[in-house]
Amino acid sequence: MRIADLPHDAQQGLIPEPQGEMYYQCLGCGREYPADTLLYTCPQCKSVFMLHDRNAQRLRNIPGQEWRRIFDYRKTLSEPSLKGIFLFHELIAPVIPLDKIVYLGEGHTPIIKAHPSLSAEIGATFYFKNDGQNPSASFKDRGMACALSYINWLVDRLGLKELLAMCASTGDTSAAAALYTGYLSGRVKSAVLLPKGKVTMQQLGQPLGSGAKVFELPGVFDDAMKVVERLAEEYNVALLNSKNAWRLKGQESYSYEIAQWFDYDTQNLAVFVPIGNAGNITAVMSGFLRLYDLGIIDALPKIVGVQSHHADPVYRYYLEPDRGKRVFKPVTVQPSVAQAAMIGNPVSMPRVIHVADEYEERAGRRRIYVVQVTEQEIIDHMLIANRRGHVVCTHGGECLAGLKAAIKEKIIPPDEEAILDSTAHALKFASFQDMYFSDSFPPEYEVVPRKELQNRPIYVRPARLERAPGEGSPLTPEEFEVFVSETVREVAMILDLKKKSDEQGA
Repeated sequence: MRIADLPHDAQQGLIPEPQGEMYYQCLGCGREYPADTLLYTCPQCKSVFMLHDRNAQRLRNIPGQEWRRIFDYRKTLSEPSLKGIFLFHELIAPVIPLDKIVYLGEGHTPIIKAHPSLSAEIGATFYFKNDGQNPSASFKDRGMACALSYINWLVDRLGLKELLAMCASTGDTSAAAALYTGYLSGRVKSAVLLPKGKVTMQQLGQPLGSGAKVFELPGVFDDAMKVVERLAEEYNVALLNSKNAWRLKGQESYSYEIAQWFDYDTQNLAVFVPIGNAGNITAVMSGFLRLYDLGIIDALPKIVGVQSHHADPVYRYYLEPDRGKRVFKPVTVQPSVAQAAMIGNPVSMPRVIHVADEYEERAGRRRIYVVQVTEQEIIDHMLIANRRGHVVCTHGGECLAGLKAAIKEKIIPPDEEAILDSTAHALKFASFQDMYFSDSFPPEYEVVPRKELQNRPIYVRPARLERAPGEGSPLTPEEFEVFVSETVREVAMILDLKKKSDEQGA
């Protein structure tokens, strides 16, 4: 819809102007730095940043009900720069002009209510938010849309020439980074570092197809991350991992969309998020806090992080109930079907601790939980969900297993509804599904397929056929009729079908 077609009183505030003053604040020493520089960690103490708007107080001058009106009317507009995550422009990156925003179709992914039989089996009303329907097929596009819009603005502001953007990845980050930098070809170049053999072929193909320079390294993600961090420290490159605070601002849009979907009623919601590098759960908490501070929502929803027992440092940290006695310790990871969660030393852990403490202080009660699930539970629940008409990746399966664990631990009462983050498209993990169906998982995954969840193609070539299509010369009409008749008979027998004539006779 064009803005001129809206009622005159609805048009106010719909097209945002650049405003505010963004700055980085170090979580370690508290120092502040201007946000128009390529910084990812504090030059003094090396801790990570949170990104703030120094003039954010102006947003509080607009009542929460008015913000709801702005966002809801803005959603009807046909302005491309406001169709994605920047529908919430003032909350994400208000300094970026609309003509610098990179929009590739990200954001506003659907929230799908679970099939009734699946809800009954799990014991709760819940929904999947299908972030695999983002353009590169994962939630990472939210952060990249913000980070690359910022870089697009910064290139002109600082007069930079074809900046190199770089990331380490377990697959989805590299796909998103390469896609968005590809759109800025001629202004930005892309390079990604991947742990060799730890990325599915589907995910590897994405940055290659987008033209990025792809480097495979020995080790796991944590090792590749150290290399990228050193490159960003010593060379003039833009780091696109979640150390980049702009990434997290884009990922806050996940929370904004959930609130808008439920008409800003978040009182009885529990949001489940898989934890890898811990950036996403930080962004989700931060997003809901922002809405709460502006009066757009009246209650902070419960947040439940989920980790595999093969990579569970955040879960272990929160096992200690006394905040003053908690000590974070990195862990050595084991192979995981939830690859993005296979991180033993999350770079955003200081952010998680900081934002989670603030979240619960504002709520006045406990609202942050972390549960642990097994690799077996992760992939079993992915398959269980997809057999009920959903499109759930391994991380969505991790969240579903986490919901089951949270119900068992009485974290989720009967009157709460859960939103599960399916972070990527199921097709990205087709190789894991194939290993499950063929019972070919290496032993270190600790996955034993359940026969009722296995599924393999059935080759049909009736034994009574002398010839079949594709075997030598073309079939004669008579031979082809025999092929069709015999194949129909065998398929019907396997499926235990009854002939129409038999049913009518009965």
